[in-house]
Amino acid sequence: MSTQPSITFLTGAGISTGAGIPDFRGPQGVWTRDPEAEKTSTLSWYLRDPEIRKRAWQLRAASAVWDVEPTPAHRAIAELEGSGQISGIITQNIDGLHQAAGSSPELVHEVHGNVRRWRCEYCRAAGPMAEMIDRVRAGEEDPPCPMCGGIIRATTILFEEMLDADVIDAATSAAESCDIMIAVGTSLFVQPVASLFPLALEFGAAGVIVNAEPTPFDSAADEVIRGDIQDALPAYLEGLRS
Repeated sequence: MSTQPSITFLTGAGISTGAGIPDFRGPQGVWTRDPEAEKTSTLSWYLRDPEIRKRAWQLRAASAVWDVEPTPAHRAIAELEGSGQISGIITQNIDGLHQAAGSSPELVHEVHGNVRRWRCEYCRAAGPMAEMIDRVRAGEEDPPCPMCGGIIRATTILFEEMLDADVIDAATSAAESCDIMIAVGTSLFVQPVASLFPLALEFGAAGVIVNAEPTPFDSAADEVIRGDIQDALPAYLEGLRS
């Protein structure tokens, strides 16, 4: 009996826009429409300017992420896990929808962190973001840490911060060890994540790109699938199982 190929996924904003979560840099992205909003994701601005923090909390509280469900594409990836073929899910997204769809947290490498938890910048206390969103909706404009009164934030990577080395190491290992890398809904422009696709090919993996728009690595991929990700990815994964 032949061994099934191991698959690593590399996912970007395009897998989640179908759930109603806007991207940041696309034509209708959050920062494209409102460049000033980028300051709420910049560490120095966030720490020194209470008005920026207040705006950040308003944006978090109004985010679509609290009301959306995983897409068919997220669910298709989670369902494939039952076959034992998935060696990793590297995601640029911060929405937690892979885990919400049923993917094992230990397989999901969130390069830019996760918006669904908070932590204190001073005492490092942490907890579910939902409890802070409730405080903001109840009228607190800039809720302080319940333990020390310090500044709290989402556990996402802000501009001016280093990426988590352990996450990058795990993502790199998943790229180097897979038989197939499937890039889904990512422009493959943002580094260092974009470099993981050619890295997987260098280590002998077949490369598949599922995206609505062209990417810089289309010519290097073994297969490029255009169209609606929510239809195209489940159909492609079903074909792998049959």
